[in-house]
Amino acid sequence: MDNNEHISVAVQDDFVARQTRAKPIPALAELIWNGLDGDASTINVEFAHDDLARGMSRIVIYDNGEGFPREEAKQLFGNLGGSWKRLTRRTRKAGRMVHGQEGRGRYKAFALGQAVTWKVCYKAQDGNRAFEIRLLDADLTDVSISPEVPAPERQTGVIITIGDVRRDFKAFESAEGLQELAEIFALYLINYRSVAIRIGGERLDPEAAIASQHKRTLGPITAEDGTEYPVELHVIEWRSDTKRTLYLCSAEGFPLDQVETRFHVPGFYFSAYLKSPYVERLHNEERIALAEMDPALNGAVDQARFAIKAYFRERAAERAQNVVDEWKAADVYPYRGEPQSTVEKAERQMFDIVAVHVQEIAPDIGLVSDKSKALHLRMLRSAIERGPAELQMILKEVLDLPARQQKELAALLQETTLSAIITAAKTVADRLKFIAALENIVFDPETKGRIKERTQLHRILAENTWVFGEEYNLWVSDQDLKRVLERHKQHLDPAISIDDPVKVIGKKRGIIDLMFSRVTRRHRANDMEHMVVELKAPSVKIGADAITQAKKYAIAVLADERFHSVKGIRWHFWLVSNDYDAYARNEIDTGPDPERRLIMRGGNVTVGIKTWGELIEENRARLQFFQEHLQHTADESQSIKYLQEKHAKFLEGVLVVDDDGDPVA
Repeated sequence: MDNNEHISVAVQDDFVARQTRAKPIPALAELIWNGLDGDASTINVEFAHDDLARGMSRIVIYDNGEGFPREEAKQLFGNLGGSWKRLTRRTRKAGRMVHGQEGRGRYKAFALGQAVTWKVCYKAQDGNRAFEIRLLDADLTDVSISPEVPAPERQTGVIITIGDVRRDFKAFESAEGLQELAEIFALYLINYRSVAIRIGGERLDPEAAIASQHKRTLGPITAEDGTEYPVELHVIEWRSDTKRTLYLCSAEGFPLDQVETRFHVPGFYFSAYLKSPYVERLHNEERIALAEMDPALNGAVDQARFAIKAYFRERAAERAQNVVDEWKAADVYPYRGEPQSTVEKAERQMFDIVAVHVQEIAPDIGLVSDKSKALHLRMLRSAIERGPAELQMILKEVLDLPARQQKELAALLQETTLSAIITAAKTVADRLKFIAALENIVFDPETKGRIKERTQLHRILAENTWVFGEEYNLWVSDQDLKRVLERHKQHLDPAISIDDPVKVIGKKRGIIDLMFSRVTRRHRANDMEHMVVELKAPSVKIGADAITQAKKYAIAVLADERFHSVKGIRWHFWLVSNDYDAYARNEIDTGPDPERRLIMRGGNVTVGIKTWGELIEENRARLQFFQEHLQHTADESQSIKYLQEKHAKFLEGVLVVDDDGDPVA
C-alpha cells in the first residue's frame, strides 16, 4: 500500500446514505448504466456463490468500454458531481446518449456489498494501462487508487467486483428480476441494437419479450417558474407477467425513478415510460425522490394513468372482438342489432371485456354446450345492466370463479369508466321511473285517494330522499321535537337540560313527518342548516290548519331557549301536498318572499309551501340533461312496475298488478 495514493474526500453523509439504501435491482441497473455511459457494447454480470454459506458471495460486472485515465479517477472519486457526463450528453466513441450526469451511481454498489473494487483499463498513447480503485463501506471518504501499470494483454473497460455481499440476492437470477431489468433497459436496447447485456449468462432481449408498443404525446408539464416541458408516454406490452410499473424517465427514455401504478388490466402485462426533460430536471436537482410531492409531475402521472387505462380498454375490446364474433356466429351472444344509445354501447363494451375475460380465466365455460353458454352470457348481461355489485354475485355463486379471479375482475370494474357510466345511467333511469310513478300516484284520481300519509307515501319518500335535493339525507323520521333537540345535544351547553319536551301550542308533542339535514360549515363549526318537511296526503289541500300547525313548529323552535346557544343553525319548514286553497294562496302572496313561496320568515326560521307538481318538475329539470343524453323514456307501465318492485311493501292496496307484475288499468 506504500505506493497507493489515498484521497480523503468530503462526501456528504446523507447523500451517501441514500445511495447505499437503494433497492437491489435499481442498484445493479445503475452500475450497468455506468458501463453503457463508458461506451461499453457488452456488459456481463456474474454471480459467485459460497458453497459453504450456500449463498451469493460476490458480484462481478464486466464491461468493454473505454475505461478512464487515472487522473480522471481522482476527479471521479475525489468529489461528488465531478463526472465528465456534465460536459456532454453523448458517449465519447459510439456517440450514444448517456444516462447520468453526476457521476454518483458508483456509490449504489454499496447497496449490494461492503467492499468494492474497480479494475480499470484504458488506452493511453503508449498502449493500454491499468489501475485499481478500492473503497470500503466502513469509510466511504477514503478512496484507495493504485499506481498505473502497463496492460498490453488487457482489453479496455472496467471490472467491478462487489465483495462481502449483504445477502443472497436471489432476485438477480430469477425470472422476475430478469424481467425487471429488461424493462429498465428496454428502450435503450431497442434504440441501440449492438449493445448486449447478460445477467448470469442470460442475455436481456426485450424485443423477444415484447408483444406490442404504443406511444402518445401527453399535455406538457408546467413548472413553478412557468417553463413548459414536453411529455411522451411509451407503453410496452410484454408477453410474460410484470409488476405493471410506470417509470419516470428522461426525455431520452432513461428510467430515473418509478411510481406505484395500481393498474387493474387483467390479461395484459406492461411497463409504461413517462418521458420528459422535467423528470431529468428533478433528478439533477436531487428532487426525484420527492417526485410524488411535486404537483406538476403528479399532473403528468395522472394523465399517463388515464391514457394507459384507455389504451388497454381498447386493447381488451380488440381482443374480445374475435371471441364475440364466434359467439355471434353460434347465436349465443345476448345482444341483437346495434346499440341504440351511449349507455347501451357502454354496457356492451363492458360485457365484451368481462365475458371474454371470464372465459379466459375459466376456460371450461367455453367448452360447454351452446345452450349452457347462452345461459351464462345472458346472466352476465343481466348482471352488468344491474350494476357491478350484481355482477360480483354472478361471478361468485353461479360461475364459481376462484376468489383471486373474482377480486381481479372486481378491480377491473372499479378502474374502468364504463362501470361508472353504467352505474350512473342505472341511477338516472331508476330516478326517472320513480318520478314518473310518483306523479301517477299523487295525481291519478284512482290512486291518490288511497294513499295514506304515514304508512305509504311517507315511507316511500324516506327511501328516496334525493327528491328534496341531493344535499339532503334522511335525519329524523316521525320523531317529536324533543328528539330533534337531543340530536343537537353536542352543540348545546352541557349544563342545559333537555329532559323536558318542547312545548308546542295546543299539543303535548310536536310530530315531524320527515326531517332532512344539510350541514354547511363555513367559518363556525356549528354553522348548520336543516330542512323540515311536513308531508300531507295527496288528497289533502294545504289550508289554514296545516299552515297554523307549521307555524307552531316554527314558533316552538324560535321560543325554545335551548336553541339560543346554537346560533348557527337555520331551519326551513316546508308543507308539501298536491294543492293549496285560497287561504294558503293569500299567505304566499302576502308572505315575505312570494317567489320562493315563503309564508313566514323570522330569526333563523322560515316556513314555506311546495306542491308535488313543483317538486316533480324540479327533479325533471335536474335529470333533463341526463335523460336527453341517455335517450331514456320512462313510460307509465314501466314506471309503475318499477315502483311496485322497489316498494311493494308500502303499496299494498294502492297499485293493482297482474301475475307478471304489470299494472292493471
